Amino acid sequence: MENLLTGMEMSQQQALDLIALGKDLKANPGKYSQVLAGKSVVTLFEKESLRTRVTFDIGVNKLGGHSVYLDQTNGAMGSREDVKDFAANISRWADCIVARVYDHNTLLEMQQHSRVPVINSLCDLYHPCQAMADFLTISEQYDDVSKVKLAYIGDGNNVTHSLFIAAAILGATVTAVCPIGHSPDAQIMKMAEGIAAKTGGRINVTNNLEDIKGYDVVYGDTWLSMGDTTPLAEIKAKFMPYQINQALLNFTGIKHVLHCQPAHRGLDITSDVMDGPASLIFDQAENRMHIQNAIMLTLINK
Repeated sequence: MENLLTGMEMSQQQALDLIALGKDLKANPGKYSQVLAGKSVVTLFEKESLRTRVTFDIGVNKLGGHSVYLDQTNGAMGSREDVKDFAANISRWADCIVARVYDHNTLLEMQQHSRVPVINSLCDLYHPCQAMADFLTISEQYDDVSKVKLAYIGDGNNVTHSLFIAAAILGATVTAVCPIGHSPDAQIMKMAEGIAAKTGGRINVTNNLEDIKGYDVVYGDTWLSMGDTTPLAEIKAKFMPYQINQALLNFTGIKHVLHCQPAHRGLDITSDVMDGPASLIFDQAENRMHIQNAIMLTLINK
């Protein structure tokens, strides 16, 4: 594994090793306080961010490295300068490039022209760092993640795709419960199914909440993605039956709740669940930093 763009670069053992390293980084921060001393990481952001920006910035610092944040104030990639020139220049100075972009093709071009590892911190198709943080969080509750049944509820999107891929690699079960017309990308799902066939994982899509009875974990995301101009009334009409609330937990018997945030309380999830005993949501947010540190440490020091 030289880069992390889709998650499919990982073998099962590499994914398990990253989770184990993330746990050790979390438990023993002093042990790793200088492992990236003298190293620099450039974080490129085309899109707004809270968790991704802060966790990478502080995470690099906790490893003794130096983080450089670049947004679009110096000119958009591909506009002021070609993407390949961004990558070629930055990789002469930095030891790793982290990029949050609109289009996955930007990452592919960046990887092609970079001398250093490239990490996808979100694009239109994938969110691999998020999915690995999710399974790190799950592994803190379940000794064997391959036996976990995870239900994703909401719009089939980049988060869904990466959950499929991570679950397939790890041999776990993920069922996406999506309103009609909001299913995940069929091609990415097929790729995940191909991986799952080799590991014993299971990938499913349904619009019926009955299908996730007896599952272990339920996972939510915002109904209205950044830049989506669909009227809220239309969104609510489609998605309110899929709200994560106490009634859903009672109905399914699910014990743990995840949400990648930002959460719209009272819409995709209720406050009593988000702040309640079933919630692992803020552990999940913290674990973004620990798994990302594990990813950077693995790629930079490979």
